[in-house]
Amino acid sequence: MNHAEKRNKIPAAPTLAATGNLLSSVAPPSELPNFITTSVNPVAPVAPVVQNEAPVSQTNTKPAENPNAPVPMDMSPQTPEKFSPAIPPSKGEPTVSIRSPVESDSTLSPGSLPESGVGTDKIGDIMPGSGLITWMKGAMSSGGILQKVAEKAKNSVDSMITTLDPQMKEYLNNEGNQTSISSDGSGGDLYIVVASDKEVKVSPVREAFQTVFGKATIVGEPAQSDVTAAQPVGYAAAYAAAKQRIAHLRSVNSQLHNNVPIVAIESFVYEAMPDRWYDIALLVLSQPSLGIELQVQSQGTPIPSAAVLAAREATPTDYAHAQTGYNTTIGSIMSANLQVPHTQWQEASTSVSRRELLLLASRSLAGSYQRMLAVSAAET
Repeated sequence: MNHAEKRNKIPAAPTLAATGNLLSSVAPPSELPNFITTSVNPVAPVAPVVQNEAPVSQTNTKPAENPNAPVPMDMSPQTPEKFSPAIPPSKGEPTVSIRSPVESDSTLSPGSLPESGVGTDKIGDIMPGSGLITWMKGAMSSGGILQKVAEKAKNSVDSMITTLDPQMKEYLNNEGNQTSISSDGSGGDLYIVVASDKEVKVSPVREAFQTVFGKATIVGEPAQSDVTAAQPVGYAAAYAAAKQRIAHLRSVNSQLHNNVPIVAIESFVYEAMPDRWYDIALLVLSQPSLGIELQVQSQGTPIPSAAVLAAREATPTDYAHAQTGYNTTIGSIMSANLQVPHTQWQEASTSVSRRELLLLASRSLAGSYQRMLAVSAAET
C-alpha cells in the first residue's frame, strides 16, 4: 500500500459539536450593570449635578437575569435620596471666617492678633499651626528641652577642658562671676580669705565655695603661727594653731574686719590607737560679726609609726613648743622616704591627693556655712 492510500484511510479529527464539550452548555455572559446614570459634558461649566430629584420608590427594579448565570455581587454603595456635590460651588473659599464662626465677613489682619501676654491657646485658635510656636516657646523657656541640651553640652565641654587642664576648673566656676573688690575687702556675693598663700590650700577652698555658692571671691593671705609646734600633735594643738593664724591676719590687715570670714587650715597627727597614727587637716572658719565659728576635719591618711618616731627623735629636748608637737613635720619625712614632693606624699601613699582631701572637707565647710547664713538671716 502506497503512502497516498494510507493517508486516505486515517480518520478525520472529531468536531467540537460531536464531542459535546462542557463549555458549549454555558450560556453567554449577561451584560454588566451600568452604574453611570448621568453623563457630564466636560465642556459645560461645572455645576452641582442633582439626580433622582423625584422621590425614589420603595420597589427596586432589577434587570432580567439568566437563571443559569451566577448572581453578581452588588458592590455599589447605597444611593442616598438626595445627592450633594463633594465640592461646593465656592471651591477654595472658606464659607466661615477663620477668626469667628459668627462674623463671616471679617478677615484676619495684623490688628486682630492678640497682644503680648495673651496665652498661647488663644494664638492657636486664631492661627492654625501655631502649635509649633507654642512648642518652641516652651522649649526655649527656663527648664525647656533646648536649655537642658545646651547645659548638657556646656557641661560636657567643661568636663573635657578640666580633664586636659585641671587648673581651668577654677576659671570655669568663676566665669562670669568676677566682681571688683573694694578697698574694705567687700565685693561679689561672697568674699572669703584663706589664712595661707599656698595654692594647695587656697585652690580647694575656692572650688568648694564656688560650687556651693556659685558666685564667690576667694583669696589667700600668708599667715604663720608662733604659739604651737611646726608639727602639731592632737586636735587641741591644731585648733590653737588655726586660731592663731586667723588672729594674725586680722591684726596685720585692717581691711579684714570682723564681718569678713577667714578660713584657716592646719594639719596635725593623731594617734587613734596605740601605734595607729593618722595625718588629718583641721579647717576652721571664723566670722565674729555673725558669731559663726565652724570646724571640719578631713579624711585621715595613715602614717607609719616609724615616721612619727623619727619626727619625735629629731625634736630637741629644749624645743620651745615641745608640749604641742614636733619641730619636724611628718610631710618632710614621708616625702623624703617616698621620693616625692612635700605636697604629694598623701597621693603617693594612698592614691588620694592632699587637694582632694581638702576639697571634700572644704565642701562640707561651705555647706555648713551656707546653712548658718540661712539661720542667721531667718533670725534677723
